[in-house]
Amino acid sequence: MEAKTIMLACAAGMSTSLLVSKMQKAAERKGLAVRIFAVPVSEAAEHVKKETIDVLLLGPQVRFMLDEFKAEFEVAKGIPVEVIAMTDYGMMNGENVLELAQTLMK
Repeated sequence: MEAKTIMLACAAGMSTSLLVSKMQKAAERKGLAVRIFAVPVSEAAEHVKKETIDVLLLGPQVRFMLDEFKAEFEVAKGIPVEVIAMTDYGMMNGENVLELAQTLMK
């Protein structure tokens, strides 16, 4: 099975990098083939142009951009977009965020 790509977008792409590593560890434990990376929201469109993104998750700090991202990526390009729950983000719960991504990719 081809690896799925999960892109996380947040204000600067920094705080989300720890969550990315927690998600990768959770994926390894489950034996999932996924590529997970984080970018600042300002670079999201550039990545979507260059590569196949299977799901796009927004950090809670950029929740206000959800409608814009849904229009630009979900409606126009078929990429599911959702906001990461504040509790999962705050607790860096990679397992729950990975589950969210998997649910959106089905």
